Amino acid sequence: MLVGIDLGTTNSAIGYWNGDKPELIPNALGDVLTPSAVSFTDKDELLVGMAARERQTTHPKLSATAFKRLMGTNEKIVLGRRRFSPEELSSLV
Repeated sequence: MLVGIDLGTTNSAIGYWNGDKPELIPNALGDVLTPSAVSFTDKDELLVGMAARERQTTHPKLSATAFKRLMGTNEKIVLGRRRFSPEELSSLV
């Protein structure tokens, strides 16, 4: 089976080759696009996708959405007391 992952700046998606055409795989909410967003709750629980994107407005110091633009740099993103590389945050999405 061929699988492809698009880790986009705004949204991410995963698809596979189904016989003669590509098909996107829906996430847990049934959507084929997942926002490229990561957030942590006050109890240190990980949120990704839509829940993380929505939480960014109320908890900006615990959420990140624009980290994809930093890929390949040495910059770190601070979420609460944790520091992440853009690649680490992408792996969580």
